[in-house]
Amino acid sequence: MSEETAIGNTQEFWEEFYRDRDQIWTGNPNPLLVREATALEPGTALDLGCGEGADAVWLARRGWRVTAVDVSLTALRRAAAHADDAGVGEHITFVEHDLAQSFPEGMFDLVSAQFFHSPVAQEQERTKVLRRAAAAVEIGGVLLIAGHAGWPSFVEHRHDVHFPTMDEVLDGLALGTDWRVETKDAVEREITWPEGKVGLRTDTVLRIRRVR
Repeated sequence: MSEETAIGNTQEFWEEFYRDRDQIWTGNPNPLLVREATALEPGTALDLGCGEGADAVWLARRGWRVTAVDVSLTALRRAAAHADDAGVGEHITFVEHDLAQSFPEGMFDLVSAQFFHSPVAQEQERTKVLRRAAAAVEIGGVLLIAGHAGWPSFVEHRHDVHFPTMDEVLDGLALGTDWRVETKDAVEREITWPEGKVGLRTDTVLRIRRVR
């Protein structure tokens, strides 16, 4: 597959994903972001794969200046409308990137990758993006990565998808002594699927601070 074909496939997949329904997500911020970022001093934040903008809006309401990134223009339009409705549109910059191919410029006090999984990306691409995310963290800043540890309990037909462990994520980042792991946690929570199914899912969260 050529680089041009890969970009097209990624954009097409996520455009179709968001166009399928008028609203995909609840409009609420990811709970692990709220848990890990509430006590952080607001500064500049980079929201990777911002979707419909709930995390970016939550951060902006708390005083952060946010750059929010997604590959889907449909998602970005919804996110910008959400931000305007919430009165924080001027505090968020929405930009289109296929992060496997291009990355926002600048350094940030918080870089957030919440459930950064993609059925149209290889694992090495995810690792490459997360390494670029780490490189964009200011000294003293935080890299926050939340992910799924596996399928929800009610899913019967499970596709052949690898959910990286926290140790695999850390090994892939290869951060060295300039970083300190502040949170390394697995959290089980109850979830409701769009079709109304209710079950349990385990998520993982890493909060890693760049100390020098």
